[in-house]
Amino acid sequence: MTESSCYDVVVVGGGMTGSALALGLSRQGWRVALIEAAEVAPLLDTPRASHSVDDFEPRVSAISAASQRLLADLGAWAEVARQRHCPYSGMSVWDAEGTGRIDFDAVSMGVKELGAIVENRMLVRALFMTLADSPVTLYSGASVTAMSPSENGLRSLSLADGGSLSATLVVAADGALSRVRQWAGLPTREWDYQQQAIACTVESTKAHQYTAWQRFSQTGPLAFLPLRSDDPADEGRFCSIVWSQDSDEARRLMALPEPDFLAELEVAIESRLGPLVAVSRRWAFPLRQRHAKEYIAEGLALIGDAAHTIHPLAGQGVNLGYADVRVLLDELGRARKAGVPANDPLLLARYQRRRKGDNLAMMAAMEGFKQLFGRDELPLRWLRNTGMRWLDRARPLKHRIAAQAMGLIH
Repeated sequence: MTESSCYDVVVVGGGMTGSALALGLSRQGWRVALIEAAEVAPLLDTPRASHSVDDFEPRVSAISAASQRLLADLGAWAEVARQRHCPYSGMSVWDAEGTGRIDFDAVSMGVKELGAIVENRMLVRALFMTLADSPVTLYSGASVTAMSPSENGLRSLSLADGGSLSATLVVAADGALSRVRQWAGLPTREWDYQQQAIACTVESTKAHQYTAWQRFSQTGPLAFLPLRSDDPADEGRFCSIVWSQDSDEARRLMALPEPDFLAELEVAIESRLGPLVAVSRRWAFPLRQRHAKEYIAEGLALIGDAAHTIHPLAGQGVNLGYADVRVLLDELGRARKAGVPANDPLLLARYQRRRKGDNLAMMAAMEGFKQLFGRDELPLRWLRNTGMRWLDRARPLKHRIAAQAMGLIH
């Protein structure tokens, strides 16, 4: 094994969280390798200009202020800002089965925006463009086929091309079905929501007003997330939707012809954006909550979806992943300054302790929301509508909740 194939940290998975972590670690002076199964060259291609619903990627993320700060510190947010993205300054949430409603706006909170909607490919592209000017060693189009137990302070990773790498610390950022997590024998708690999320892009006749719209119904939440096209004359008529429905209903909606789907979608959003005139190809994916019982093992740490996946109803999944990155960078940064190795057990234990509680709390809250809005008993309906109206009037508390969701306070 050559010296160049031995690293302080190897990150497996070059998605939105893995690439951010690798970039941050390299800035701290660690010898870092990033393994990404996809070829990177296509990720760096200039995306097609957006003039219609088919020009947007259906997978988008609502990037909080805290996540934007992290990406800015890494030098990647400036690249995101040069690309297509849509800051939003308002959020409107209401109950389909009553009169409960909560509205958030940036002006009343004294901030410029609540967050930004970014297509996932734009985030990944910005991160890899920034990585190109970093000392990270990138293995693109590389697949990990096996991982050895930690031995003599190192873990070894076997690659499909016959090569191998070793590292003091391996970080699994390889998604919800993480093979690294499975090879490490880290069990998960998980359950199926018996729902599917339908994702697509729509064009409306009324402008979205740079507002994220979310309607809760008994069969699942519907979110309209504002998009901004590359057209300078764009008046804000494109939205990315995530429509979570019970599986049978989702299959029925997916099978509808486009005009019928648009008609039902317009009814579901209560025509808040006027008639809907176009829809892109629709995608559906099953919803499953998953949480690793342990985020760490000897010489190993999990981040992002490899550690936890939650219901998309609050759009917090990627922000939880970036919070993992922020904390692990903090712990490894301290270790670097103190001359402590990257696999130090106390370091890894602190990372797990700092992240596990917050992630479990968010997962419990999302499950509570789903259960609360998924039931139609009159007392529950009265409770949630009364509570939403009360919270909307309790401005200090409402603003605190929004600030926590944005990562402005902890």
